[in-house]
Amino acid sequence: MHRLDLDFLAPRRSPWAGRVLLAVAVAFTGDVAFSFYQARTTFVANKAVLAKTPRLASSRKVTPDEVAAARDTVQRLSTPWGSLFGALESAASDQVALLAIEPDPKAGTVVISGDGKDYLAALTYVLNLSKAPALSKVELVRHEAKGNAVTFAVSAAWSRQ
Repeated sequence: MHRLDLDFLAPRRSPWAGRVLLAVAVAFTGDVAFSFYQARTTFVANKAVLAKTPRLASSRKVTPDEVAAARDTVQRLSTPWGSLFGALESAASDQVALLAIEPDPKAGTVVISGDGKDYLAALTYVLNLSKAPALSKVELVRHEAKGNAVTFAVSAAWSRQ
């Protein structure tokens, strides 16, 4: 049988390692405590300033004009512009150049101004617009000949689908 040597004493370690770790832990704890104190102080100060600030929403009444303007804005934003632009794109021609598009979302109408290469090109554009499902009551409102070219305006009812 072999002899078994048991040594229950730990080997000697440097006494400085434990002291350095203790110093680092104390410094870290102090830094955390100081940061917490600063954050708490800032929070209390900001809370006091906020409590003194008057509430804007309850102190100001909204006028009927502001309500009407807000409703108008919401209506304009909810208007289906895609159907109008789709109708204009479906009727596009290299013979016609659009100059202005003047929609009136409240009335559901649109006035389209443009230049055509000739009178036939303008009439063809009006016919193509009348075939668009988003537009109805398409009418040539005005036209003016400038040499061979034609300046024209078309009015149409615009369905809000």
